[in-house]
Amino acid sequence: MTLQPNRSRVSGYAKEASSHEHAKEHKPDMTIETHAYGRAGLLGNPSDGYNGKTVSIIVKNFGATVRLDAARRLSIVAGAQDINEFDSIDDLAERVDLHGYYGGDRLVKAAIKRFHAHCAASGARLGSENFAISYATTIPRQVGLAGSSAIITATFRALMEFYSVAIPLHILPNLVLEAERDELGINAGLQDRVVQAYEGCVYMDFNRALLESRGYGRYEPIDPAQLPGLYIAFKTELGKVSGKVLGDIRTRYDAGDREVIETLDEIAALAEAGKEALAARDGAALSDLTNKNFDLRCRIMDISESNRELVRTARDCGASAKFAGSGGSIIGVCADDETYSRLEIALGKVGAQVVRPIVA
Repeated sequence: MTLQPNRSRVSGYAKEASSHEHAKEHKPDMTIETHAYGRAGLLGNPSDGYNGKTVSIIVKNFGATVRLDAARRLSIVAGAQDINEFDSIDDLAERVDLHGYYGGDRLVKAAIKRFHAHCAASGARLGSENFAISYATTIPRQVGLAGSSAIITATFRALMEFYSVAIPLHILPNLVLEAERDELGINAGLQDRVVQAYEGCVYMDFNRALLESRGYGRYEPIDPAQLPGLYIAFKTELGKVSGKVLGDIRTRYDAGDREVIETLDEIAALAEAGKEALAARDGAALSDLTNKNFDLRCRIMDISESNRELVRTARDCGASAKFAGSGGSIIGVCADDETYSRLEIALGKVGAQVVRPIVA
């Protein structure tokens, strides 16, 4: 399923209204619908949480939709992943294996709380209007395509529209990250949130001096027309919570482990080289860089045999392959339709689905 381009849909509400009083007159009939899309790390991950560099793309094949309706009381409507009713004990076990123990309502709740805190700190008055908010998502669960941050990003967009609050584009990723990291204790970096805010293809430099001096990195949009043929493959059975996967790297990094630090630096350098390869439209160079990204990651992470099988199968078909996130999905350069057909057949045999990412 491909969602519509990101925009909010507002009915019964004068968007040009500049005052709270004017907005209140129309809000009883207001409905807002916002979107945020999946993402795939093309190069550089997992260096984004370690002052590194990345190139990432939006994946409009999958997305999260948030609907907000004016209401008498504030309520969060349970999504499909939040309902605790099951057909049987087998159904419960299967859904927990697929979706984990936590649904998306906690993400919505954390986003609302962090939005409120931001508005209080910045002096934005929110008024007394209430709303009912719900979400739906087509992003495969816990396979490294940034489903959690998409729900939070879409929630922020809906709240910004409802309360007529503008948040600068470069600040929005920080708030989404804070909702996950500070409110929910999820170990994460800025990469997903930046590309979900900016969309398209984005080069990101999370230089420590920049982050400490101004609070955000250097974000450069890249023309998606520079991208070569790409594919994404994912296997939902391999779903994991990315914060748990990356926890060991964080512990070793904070302890000053030289192997981890030097490897993450090498991985970050691939993003810089990838930006140059994209500018030169050098698909072969980009293919080599994606392969190297995964090989370096293997140096500092324990990669399961099932995840290695995805990468190995794709490479045997003539495509490059690396993780799109923290495992469960891969991305790479696929030069032609013949190679793509081989990928669909070979990866299908190991239980993976293959798509051409829609970026623009």
